Amino acid sequence: MNSPVPQLPLRDIHLPSSVSWWPPAIAWWILVVLVIVGTIFVVRYVCYQRRRNRVRRVALKEIDTIQEAFNVHKNNTRLVRELSVLVRRVCVSRYPRGEVASLTGAKWMAFLDHNLVDKPFGEGSGTVLMTEPYRRNPDIDANALLSCCRSWIVALPTQKSGV
Repeated sequence: MNSPVPQLPLRDIHLPSSVSWWPPAIAWWILVVLVIVGTIFVVRYVCYQRRRNRVRRVALKEIDTIQEAFNVHKNNTRLVRELSVLVRRVCVSRYPRGEVASLTGAKWMAFLDHNLVDKPFGEGSGTVLMTEPYRRNPDIDANALLSCCRSWIVALPTQKSGV
């Protein structure tokens, strides 16, 4: 016969607890570390590039200032002298001082031409930097000279190096 089944002392069914978002799995930790390291590398690379190109940026701003001043005073002698000094300063800051500080004349123009294809300092409008700073009233093409100096600054190598 059917006798009643005795009640067993069983507990209720317990569902597992929900998955917590903390602590994250190891893959998330690795991803966070990779993102932090990658960000550090990118920031350092950008700072390094800015530091390498600082001379170029400053020289281009200076050439813009010289051009604005020339548009006001229209003095060819002053323009040639200021551009000559600027180019010399850039060279001394970019290349070893002992190698570029003593260059004059044709050697100076050849040095300025070594990064450029069309040789504007030895054969073009840049030759006035060799002779005209010492003349009283030079006859120059100011726009060609400014663009020649600007293109030389843009073509500078990004690292300090020897000739």
